[in-house]
Amino acid sequence: MEKPNIIYIQSDQHNPEIIGCAGDDIVETPNLDKLANSGTIITNAYAASPICVPSRMSAITGLNPCETEVWTNDQILNSAIPTYAHSLGANKYNPVQVGRMHFNGSDQYHGFTERLVGDHGHNHLGSPRDPGTHGELMGTAGPKRISLKESGIGQTAYQVHDEIVSSEAVKYIDDIGKRDNNNPISLSIGLMLPHQPFIASKEDYEKYADKVGMPKNPAKPLDKCHPYIQWWRQQTGIEDVSKEEIIRCRIAYYALVDRMDKIIGDILDALDRNGLMENTMIVYTSDHGEQLGEHGLWWKQTLYENSVKVPAIISWPGHIPDKQILDTVINQYDLMATMLDASNSPELPRSNGKSLLKHLQDPIKNKWDNLAFSEYCMDDSSINDFSGNLMGNDVHAKEGGVQNRMVRKDNFKLIYYHGYDVELFDLENDPDELNDLSKDNNYLNKKKELLDLVLKNWDPKKIHKRMIVLKGEQKIQQDWARNTDPEDTLRWNLDPAKDSTRLDK
Repeated sequence: MEKPNIIYIQSDQHNPEIIGCAGDDIVETPNLDKLANSGTIITNAYAASPICVPSRMSAITGLNPCETEVWTNDQILNSAIPTYAHSLGANKYNPVQVGRMHFNGSDQYHGFTERLVGDHGHNHLGSPRDPGTHGELMGTAGPKRISLKESGIGQTAYQVHDEIVSSEAVKYIDDIGKRDNNNPISLSIGLMLPHQPFIASKEDYEKYADKVGMPKNPAKPLDKCHPYIQWWRQQTGIEDVSKEEIIRCRIAYYALVDRMDKIIGDILDALDRNGLMENTMIVYTSDHGEQLGEHGLWWKQTLYENSVKVPAIISWPGHIPDKQILDTVINQYDLMATMLDASNSPELPRSNGKSLLKHLQDPIKNKWDNLAFSEYCMDDSSINDFSGNLMGNDVHAKEGGVQNRMVRKDNFKLIYYHGYDVELFDLENDPDELNDLSKDNNYLNKKKELLDLVLKNWDPKKIHKRMIVLKGEQKIQQDWARNTDPEDTLRWNLDPAKDSTRLDK
């Protein structure tokens, strides 16, 4: 069989429910809807971690964070670990990447032969080079209350980045279309939208201003939340968020999803007009979700559904059914295994990913093991300067660190918080995770089964110790970068002048 073109599109922080084809009747996503209509949408896809770098490194390697040892956004993937780009390259593809990948360190390629647009941060943590700040929107890209306060109408550098990524991707596709060869292409496209800042253009914002309402599930009183969630809400200043802020952020987020869809549409149009849609597998996903005020939570960083689930759309006309919706439970790295299988590329030796291809083609005949994991871990050395002095300068910092993990098996989901009680949910009857069953005697056997599963080959105490070792090594590397000022291998310069808000407070 002729090798298919492989197109992988990954956004940043896209709640999988806020797509037209996923049932949202407010947001306009005609391009993602069209893509889903030509293939399959999977409604229960889970990221390996509900933050950027660990999720992305797991997706491209098929390894969980406890295997890559990339648990945080400031850790570096070992270049000896092969990625799906290495596999495609080994199969005589030319794997090209455009835009966001969030690689840290000197290796900005990890198997890609070309990167047409880099990430917006400096390659080396600790580097004295301009870190690429958000100007007057400083702080709004992180999990901080300021991102809710400084929301509304304006422009972000992230949208500018994505428009450049789209332009470069389209240029690459048009150039390929002019060539007289039949070599299949492998193109990976990384977008920043709809990641906060919750800032959208006037045109996009006003389109949704009278359409987007309050969250379906309002915030519980703080003392009714799980103790870890109490700590997180207090740490990030979201104990009490005004209705005005909630509505403003939600409108902007819907507008950003709309804009992202338009950007994806430009890329799909380029593929179509160059005759590259035939025998092409296109996969769309994101690195994690966005909580968008549900249960009083924002951003990601938790193991609740809106944070840890991702959109998953797979299109390969003539090879998998169109207009198919599956509630199969998958790990995100199964998408990568599927692309490698479809292209007959070598399996990654240690990957946990399993190809969905046969299941997609006949889900009744080819049953699937509905099992997914995700983990969220933070070391506690960020509140310590290695001499015993508490710094308190990181919202993630917590004495003893954070070692949280979830498992979903069929319809049941258990969230393990090290040092706290677990939570247990029946997602078939309680999709919004409102009723914790962990103390219900009727579910003791299920709780034990899932607790044994979530802790199998995963030791939170060892992870804590290992992360402290890694942080010590990282500190030396940061001091090295600070003093030697190494060149950036590849970078897109984030211009703070591109970030602005005209919102009248």
